[in-house]
Amino acid sequence: MKILFIAPYPANESPSQRYRLEHYLSHLEGNNISYSYKPFLDKSTWLILFKKGYYFRKAMGVGLGFIKRIFQLFSLFRYDFIYIHREATPIGPPFFEWIASKVGKKIIYDFDDAIWIPHTSAYNKSASGLKNFGKVAKICTWSYKVSVGNEYLAAFARQYNKNVIVVPTVVNTETTHHKIQDHTTGRPAIGWTGTFSTLPYLEIVMPVLGDLQKIYDFDFIVIADKDPQLPLKNYQFIKWNRENEANDLLRFHIGLMPLFNDEISKGKCGFKAIQYMALGIPAVVSPVGVNSIIVENRVDGFVCDSVQDWTNSLDQLLTNASLRTVMGNAARKKIINNYSVKSSTPAFLQLFT
Repeated sequence: MKILFIAPYPANESPSQRYRLEHYLSHLEGNNISYSYKPFLDKSTWLILFKKGYYFRKAMGVGLGFIKRIFQLFSLFRYDFIYIHREATPIGPPFFEWIASKVGKKIIYDFDDAIWIPHTSAYNKSASGLKNFGKVAKICTWSYKVSVGNEYLAAFARQYNKNVIVVPTVVNTETTHHKIQDHTTGRPAIGWTGTFSTLPYLEIVMPVLGDLQKIYDFDFIVIADKDPQLPLKNYQFIKWNRENEANDLLRFHIGLMPLFNDEISKGKCGFKAIQYMALGIPAVVSPVGVNSIIVENRVDGFVCDSVQDWTNSLDQLLTNASLRTVMGNAARKKIINNYSVKSSTPAFLQLFT
């Protein structure tokens, strides 16, 4: 069997690609499957994509991506399956997907966010008018199977394709997320990780954190691509780095995943919580989308629906290392059983049948 993987960004760079498909690739050869991996953007364009300016270089990189996609159409006959993560091209119509379906290729279409809802990164507002959010439904219709990260996304995809499979976004608990937090040492730390564009979610808990710091001595840590310079005591910023990702998360004793109750947030796959829990860190989350499925309230974390919930939950975890240890152990066990590469590899391989 031969598979062509189509993705927006270079390999081993984008978290979405790394945790949706790339960590399964080593399992393919053992199952007599060969593959080619074709990103839209090259490495040099990726490195400037979310920086201000560089308009000419970005345009050249995007243009080159389109040229590569056109030439790749002539090699489709070599493959049994075409796996497309999110989209073949970031802007414009889905010409690649349409042609692939017309020549009889079996498309596996994968996405892990509500990407059909108009939403553009603050880094590239100028590209918003070129986005084609309506193509998600069309690609679902043309696909052999659709792979999504949660049931909310699946409900959308099932409107256009009856063959929808939920493959959660997972971590490798044997290599990258294989350590576990020791809650008996050090001053407690609450933490959050994400991109600068998702920092507004922290508005939900900022008042709670400020009030708790008047009572308790704890650190608040943000891991992101840009420092939000939050007005909190004992605040620390760590610039996100792929090589140190798991070790930096181990500075947390409590991990936060607040979300607004909107359609974009309902499409989130709970990956922050999964990362925390894999490392034995209790997750404290909003009851939005898949969060309430990943986190069992008062067992392996807390699900908070009000300011009082957030205050009470964080209060308990800050003052009770034993509770953090018990919840953290339960959390790691759940991730190993349900949200790890090992547990989900069979579902991923089943896509290609």
